[in-house]
Amino acid sequence: AAAAADTLELSSQARKNLGLNSQPARLSTFRRTIDLPGRVVDRPGRSDRGITSPAVGIVTVIHAFPGDTVQPGDRLFTLRLLSEYVQNTQSELFKVTREIELETEKQNRLKQIGEGAIAPVRLIEVDQQLRRLAAASQSHRQELLTRGLSPAEIDQIASGTFVTTIEVRAPQPQPDSLPQQTDTSPTAHPVDGSPITYEVQELRVELGSQVQASQLLAMPADHRQLFIAGHAFKRETPLLERATRAGWPIEVEFAEDDPTAWPPLTQAFEIHHFSNMVDPETRTLDFFIPLINQASRYTKGDKNFVVWRFRPGQRVRLHVPVEELEGVIVLPAGAVVREGPEAYVFRQNGDLFKRLPVHLLHADRRQAVLANDGSVAPGWYLAQSSAATLNRVLKDQTASGAPVGVHVHADGTVHAAH
Repeated sequence: AAAAADTLELSSQARKNLGLNSQPARLSTFRRTIDLPGRVVDRPGRSDRGITSPAVGIVTVIHAFPGDTVQPGDRLFTLRLLSEYVQNTQSELFKVTREIELETEKQNRLKQIGEGAIAPVRLIEVDQQLRRLAAASQSHRQELLTRGLSPAEIDQIASGTFVTTIEVRAPQPQPDSLPQQTDTSPTAHPVDGSPITYEVQELRVELGSQVQASQLLAMPADHRQLFIAGHAFKRETPLLERATRAGWPIEVEFAEDDPTAWPPLTQAFEIHHFSNMVDPETRTLDFFIPLINQASRYTKGDKNFVVWRFRPGQRVRLHVPVEELEGVIVLPAGAVVREGPEAYVFRQNGDLFKRLPVHLLHADRRQAVLANDGSVAPGWYLAQSSAATLNRVLKDQTASGAPVGVHVHADGTVHAAH
C-alpha cells in the first residue's frame, strides 16, 4: 500500500500533454550563484567619440545625420574658414616657400661662380638661411596639419592656392580597439578585421552656424565594444572577488533580447575590474564585464545602416558563481516539488512514475541541486519537468483510493485502464 501511494501511471498521451520528458541522472559539478542586477553601458574611451572643430568657421555642409553610419575618414562636415590664424599661417607658409626658392637659386649661382671667386662666409650664410626657412616651413606645415588640412592641401598652399574650406572627417580607430572574436554568421556582421563603423548619435550644430576652435560638432559611436556594469552591495564584494580569482565565468541574462534572432553568444563573461567608489544614493559598488557586440546591416537607398544587438541602457541579470559543489545531481527547477520540509522527484520506469524523497542542497528559479546520498542513483531516468503536476495527480489518486494500474489524464482525471 505504501508503494502504491508513491507510484503513478501515466499514458503516453498524458506525457505528451504535459510535455514530459525524462533524462538519466548524472553526477556533475554545480556552481551556486547569486543574482545581481546590471545594465549595458558605453566603454569609456572606446564607444563614444567627440568630433570637434579644428578652427573657427561656418558650417556649410552636413554630410552625416543622426542614424547614419560612416567609416573612418568619411566626411562629416564642411566648414568655411574664418580663422585669421589659419589664414595667416597659410600666408606665412607661402612666403617661406618663395623665400626658400630664392635662397636656393642664390646658393646655386654662388656655387656656379666657384669657391675661389667668393668668400666662403657667403655660402655659409646662405646655407644657414635655408636651414632657418626650412624649419619655419616645417613649423607652418605642422600647424596646418593640426588644423585638419591634408598634406595635399598644404602642398597646394605652398604653391599659392589657399584653402578656404576644411573637411571634418570621422576619426581613425584606436589600434587596440578591435575585438578578438570572429562571427561569420550571415545574420551578424563579422567584427574581427572588418571596417569599423561609426553611428552618428547626435549633432551639436546646425547648418549655417558659426563654430569656434575645439567646439563639439557631433557624437559618433562605435558600439562593437561595451561594458556590462553590475551592481552589488559592499558585503557581496568578497564573493565577487572570489569568482574573479577563480576565473569562474558569469552567466548573463539579457532583458528585452530575442536569442533566436541572433547567433549564439560564445563569449566567456568574466569580471574585468571593480569600481573604487560606492554610489552614495544606492550604496552599491559597480563591477564591469567586457561585452563584444553583434550587429546586422541593411541598406536603404544609397545609405547603409546598422542594428546593434546590445545597446547602452539595456538591463541584464547577472548570475555570479560564489560556491562550487562537486559530485551532485543537477536538475531543472521544475523537476523537484516541495511539500513542507520534504522535496520529491519522480523516477520513470515505462509508464510508471515513482515519487522519491531527496535531499535538496540548493534551488533557484532555474535549477535544483540534489545531494548524492543514495536516494537517487546516477543513471536513473528522472522527470525533468511538471513535478508539481505529477505530485498533485498522485495525491488526488491516493485520496480517491484508485489503484496504481489505472489510466490517468494530464488534468488529474482518473479512469480504469483500457
